Amino acid sequence: MLKVGLTGGIGAGKSEVSRLLVECGAVLIDADRIAREVVAPGTPGLAAVVEAFGEGVLAPDGGLDRPRLGSIVFADPEKLAVLNSIVHPLVGARSRDLEAAAAEDAVVVHDVPLLAENGLAPLYDLVIVVDASPETQLDRLVRLRGMTEGDARARMAAQATREKRLQIADIVIDNDVPLPELQRRVKDVWAELVRRAHVSQGPSQESPGE
Repeated sequence: MLKVGLTGGIGAGKSEVSRLLVECGAVLIDADRIAREVVAPGTPGLAAVVEAFGEGVLAPDGGLDRPRLGSIVFADPEKLAVLNSIVHPLVGARSRDLEAAAAEDAVVVHDVPLLAENGLAPLYDLVIVVDASPETQLDRLVRLRGMTEGDARARMAAQATREKRLQIADIVIDNDVPLPELQRRVKDVWAELVRRAHVSQGPSQESPGE
């Protein structure tokens, strides 16, 4: 099994890269999706969030009002740290369960938005960073996700810097490109991941070309 950490700044296009990797054959463990599951109605995670932030973060249907909670935590690093201390252990436990269920020769891609922020790089055999310029990120958040420029900038500022993400990267996928070019780049990366997975399964840690 090859354990890959996939990350990138908000608006960099990480979700598109993860989708393309799944098309190639990767087993995807999506931290964002798991983070939603562990605070679904009726879960201990949601109860803990309400205890920390009050019932004002609940939507009328009893679920989590994510925009409201986001407006609270992304403007306050201390409150964001509180939320992370609740959600991250739950996400980690569920991710480990899903990884354990994958095949021995699988390429398991962990899609982790806050991989750099939380110092998680050592958990993976290698880290892929999806990179885009801040200008591209801002444009995508405003134009495609409908954020205000102020909200988009706040979300970007709450994450690690571009430089910090690139420092932990074993592979960088530049996503300041049209989709067809991104697709070609992801296929090249997939070929490398498969090669590394086969090396790790073999009797030797060196491939013939090394």
